[in-house]
This record gives sequence, C-alpha cells and structure tokens, in this order.
Amino acid sequence: MGAIVGTLAAVGVGLAPNAAAADAKSLQWYLDPMKTEQMWKVSTGEGVKVAVIDSGVNANTPSLKGQVLVDEVPKSVSYKVTVDDTGHGTSMAELIAGTGDGGGIQGLAPGAKIIPFRVATDGQANEDIKRAPQTHQALRAAADSDAKIINISIGGMFSDEDKAAVNYAASKGKLLVAAVGNDGFPDAPAIHPYVLGVGAVDSSYEVTKFSEKSSHGFSDLVAPGEGIPTWCDGNFKSYCEKSGTSQATALVSASAALIWSAHPDWTVNQVTRALLDTAGRGWPKDDPSMYAGYGLIRPRVVLADPNYDAGAPDIDPLAKVNKGDVLAKAGARDASNTDNAGSGDDASSEPSASASGASQAPEKSSTGGTSAAGSNTKSATDDNNTLWIALGGAAAVIVIGGAGAAVLRARRAR
Repeated sequence: MGAIVGTLAAVGVGLAPNAAAADAKSLQWYLDPMKTEQMWKVSTGEGVKVAVIDSGVNANTPSLKGQVLVDEVPKSVSYKVTVDDTGHGTSMAELIAGTGDGGGIQGLAPGAKIIPFRVATDGQANEDIKRAPQTHQALRAAADSDAKIINISIGGMFSDEDKAAVNYAASKGKLLVAAVGNDGFPDAPAIHPYVLGVGAVDSSYEVTKFSEKSSHGFSDLVAPGEGIPTWCDGNFKSYCEKSGTSQATALVSASAALIWSAHPDWTVNQVTRALLDTAGRGWPKDDPSMYAGYGLIRPRVVLADPNYDAGAPDIDPLAKVNKGDVLAKAGARDASNTDNAGSGDDASSEPSASASGASQAPEKSSTGGTSAAGSNTKSATDDNNTLWIALGGAAAVIVIGGAGAAVLRARRAR
C-alpha cells in the first residue's frame, strides 16, 4: 500500500475535521523540479475543463471544493458521480486541479476545473457496477461536454464500443490522455489511436519497473508516477504514497491544461505537438524511445515562451502512427454529409473503429490500433541505457528498466 502520510486529526491537535495531519504537498517531489511557481505566473489552467473518467470524484475534499463541475455531468451518466469507493478518481482529480487546501494534494493546474464521470470499476458494490455507466458511454458523454481534455487513468477499454468512443471523442477535438498500464502489459485505451499513452518515472527520473514495457512501446510521454501522495482509500481520512501510471497520466493532463489555458485558441493538434516537442529526452524526436516515447513532460518550456510556435493547427503530429488524421476525416465526413443532405447519413455519427488501420498491438489484447511509440522498431535492448535530459534547468537521467509481469487491468494505483 505504501507509507501513510496523513491520518485523521486527533482531538486537541488543532486541525480541522478530516484534515490530513501531514501536508501532502510536501511529498509531491516533482513540483519544485517542474518549477511550478514559475509556471503558475503564466498559467494555472484557468478556463480549461478536464473530464476525469474514473471511479468517481468526491467533490467535498478540502483540495477539490469549488473545483468539480458536477452540474455539467449529463443525467444519463450521472449515477453517484461524486461517490468514490476507492479514492482513485478523487486522487486523479486532485493531482490535476487540487488547490492544496487543508493539507491536500496540490494540483499541477489548480486553475482548471474537473468534470467527473463515474464508471463501473473494481472495488464498487455489485449494484453500483450494474447501474454505473460503461466506459464507452462515459467517454461519449465527455466528448460532448465542454471539457478540452479527457483523463483516463483506468484500463480495460478493449471493446469495439470503447474503440468507437475513442474515435468519436478524438473527432470532437478532445485531447485523450491515458495510462499505458502497470506491471508490463499494455492497457487500453492508451493502445488505441488518437490517445496519448503515458508511462511513469520515479524521483530519479528512471522509467519505473511497473510502467508498461511491451515490445510495442505504447508510451508517448512519461511523467512522475512513483511515490505520489493519493488518498489511501474511499474513507478520505488519510493520504498514502502510491505508484502507478495513473498518477503520471493525471500530471500529463494537467500539463496540457496549463498549456491550453495560456493558448486558448490552439487546437488539440497544437497542444499535442507542444507536449511532444518540448518533452525532455536524449534521443532524436523522430525516433521515440520504446518505453519513454517522446520523453518527460516539460510544460514550462512552452509557457516560458509567449511566442512559442506550436505548428499547424490542422495537422495531427501523430497522424502517421494514428493511421490518419481523425479531425480531417471528421471534416471530410461532415462535408460529404452536407453535400448529401437527406441521403440518410448521420453527420454526428462516430468514425468507424476500423478506420485506424491494422492492429499493431499484442494478440492477447487485440485493439485495432497503436500509439506513437508503437511504431518504434528499436529493440528493448537498444533503450537499455542511460539517457540524459534537462528538467527544470537541472540535469537528470532517465534510465530504462526491465519489463515486469503481464496483467490485464493493471492501471490502478498500487
């Protein structure tokens, strides 16, 4: 489970009810190296909404009060949306947009807002699992919301309905960010086209042993994911240090929120390109690492340059590995539907899941697609070395570790 870093306040110690006895922010080791105080002078993520598809989000934790837009969740997918039996979804929301109040987690983008989507996940009561929306239903609802970014720190989205929902959300111009999975085996939706797959590094900037390390390499980016304070459980009485690609995913979503807030007119293509181009790495940009993709997130590089050029707004920087540009396809389809009005075509229907091309994923998790690093032809041993990057102005290393055991639904925090 990890070390407990906060407990219920004892009578007489002067802490408010339900406040953590230890300041979670002091354990967020990545905040100073990322130069958050410097970044927040430029952007806090204000004006950006992030959809969190997870186990639910408790909107009443000290760090999330006023940060969760419950009223923006469609009634069709709003079943117990603020109930979180495990604390997982709430932790992800805090890592993205938490204010840090009450000793809580300090979000990387505290000016952003969260739109919560609770789906059927492990750890819920049987009745809740039956009544909660399925992941593809929540993803479609999130795609139709005002959220610019959709954070998916859960796994198991392998169905045809899930893949079609991913294409639908991407066609709406949303940035989909998902964890690649823990313990070695790649998880979905990170393995699908149009999804940024996120792996994890530790405080030494070493790719963690649990971060997905298949021969296909589905990590597009890496972010801190080991020893991160999160809620211990659904009782919301204490924080624990936990590890997982879930936490890393939340930090990439928050980084995107910071950038999009500073450049509200940018498209998803430009935000994605900025994240990829500025990531810290010691290898050529056009030859992504098998396990670290384009490298370690560095949103400050974008924020430090008010004239940063993010390239063409209408060109997908990952179109090659995505087997095409989903926005271009959607535009062509809409134009065709306009030209053929009354023909029976539905302009709002999602692109076909098969449009992404042939599968490059392992047979065991047949998905119909791959992410950016999946096209890398280098062997795992080619990445088994020390790679130097610059983080926050200081030298740091990314070391590629060995593969772990394979599990299917491995993305949950450990």
